[in-house]
Amino acid sequence: MLTLFLVVPLVGALFAIALPSAREAEAKVVALATTAVDLVLAVVIYVFLDRGVEGYQFVDRFEWIRGADVGFSVQYAVGVDGLSAPLVVLLGLLSLVSVLVSWRIDVKPKQYFAWLLILESAVAGVFLSLDLIQFFLFWELELLPMFFLISQWGSGRRVYSATKFLLYTLAGSALMLAGFLVIGFGARTFDIEALTQAPPQETIVPLAIVFWAVILAFLVKLPVFPVHTWLPDAHTDAPTAVSVMLAGVLLKMGGYGILRIVLPLMPNEAHDFSKVLATIAGFSVIWGAVITLRQTDLKRLVAYSSVSHMGYVLLGVSALGPVGLSGAALQMFTHGCITGLLFVMVGMIYDRTHTREIAKLRGLMHHMPLIGTVFVIAGLASLGLPVLSGFVAELTVFLGSIDAHPAATMAAVFGVVLSAGYILWTVERIMHGPKTHDFHDLTDAKQWWELTAMAALVIAIVGVGIWPAVLTDTVRAGIEPIAQIVEAAS
Repeated sequence: MLTLFLVVPLVGALFAIALPSAREAEAKVVALATTAVDLVLAVVIYVFLDRGVEGYQFVDRFEWIRGADVGFSVQYAVGVDGLSAPLVVLLGLLSLVSVLVSWRIDVKPKQYFAWLLILESAVAGVFLSLDLIQFFLFWELELLPMFFLISQWGSGRRVYSATKFLLYTLAGSALMLAGFLVIGFGARTFDIEALTQAPPQETIVPLAIVFWAVILAFLVKLPVFPVHTWLPDAHTDAPTAVSVMLAGVLLKMGGYGILRIVLPLMPNEAHDFSKVLATIAGFSVIWGAVITLRQTDLKRLVAYSSVSHMGYVLLGVSALGPVGLSGAALQMFTHGCITGLLFVMVGMIYDRTHTREIAKLRGLMHHMPLIGTVFVIAGLASLGLPVLSGFVAELTVFLGSIDAHPAATMAAVFGVVLSAGYILWTVERIMHGPKTHDFHDLTDAKQWWELTAMAALVIAIVGVGIWPAVLTDTVRAGIEPIAQIVEAAS
């Protein structure tokens, strides 16, 4: 089933690119059908996951590259557990939303939707891989569609932003590959499950250096200060759908890599450097929030808010306890839905007003009450309002980290105050106030694809906020084995 989830988008991409020129507009229908099927598969995987069983489920595995000369081989191995299952659902949901908000793409639609589907498959490979080399290959595969989607269909300095994204990620990936090779050759296996059961104790390079080589790649993708500067540029110049995927699932690859690989494979080093990680996390929360307050462009505002909110993920990770780690995993899912919805709404506002400058927007609620209401819901979820999903994740992070890192946790709590400041200030500036003549002809969201995209994400945000057990029970099943490994090393 997992291989099917992985392959379906690739098949859809082939169908889309094979369409004759006279029918290239049908590529969006192919992409919609493909992502809908993949979302159904993701939900089926999530529903049938056995929460009472430790370890990976629905595993597909075979030897891919035989390594008889060195005593071990590279495998094709995919599996899912309570940590990856929610991210698989998130990927399926946001891929469908990305196709919906791209419904009016008319410039090279075959290539656009093909790259979007390839991107979904590459990210799926990251979340499902059980082999370090396979993980790295899918990590790198994601770069290709992202580069072309930004550079070909973006706006502004699109080539510059795409290149900056590529260089930052490649620099981190080079260190990650070096770390993976050191770990794999030292343990004579690249199997993540085997390495988790018996973490490497000695390698040709000190494990402290390997730890930072690997985690730096994940911190770049997360991202946190000071390796975050590629993110605002990429978001500003990317199409709306690409921003949704970038903020919603690509950033989560960083947090997932830390939880899946860094902590269970190098638990002693995680303990040694936990205070450093907590310091970076607390500073990123505050720094991201302060910089967000200064933004004049709606997209850059949401982008910098992601830097702040990803600091909560790193804070939960640095606590190294089951509650903090669960909070980090929850934050990845909830932030994906919330920020995905924020970028959808910013895209809809821009399509109608042709500007993202906050100073030029005023009184939009008079003209677009539905869009305005959903934007407010997304904003309130982002600042952590109770009964919305952001509150569940942030509270869990704070409860899990307060004993381990009180100073960093208090800084992060103050970050919530700053978050409320920039969200409420933005809502007041662009949504309220008197009607303006400039926007007298604006229309509200009426198209079925707009309504479907908004409804799907609002349901996810409100649903998890009201009934968090639908997510927390699954996450706990995936986090407990990791927490046990980390606690045993303390």
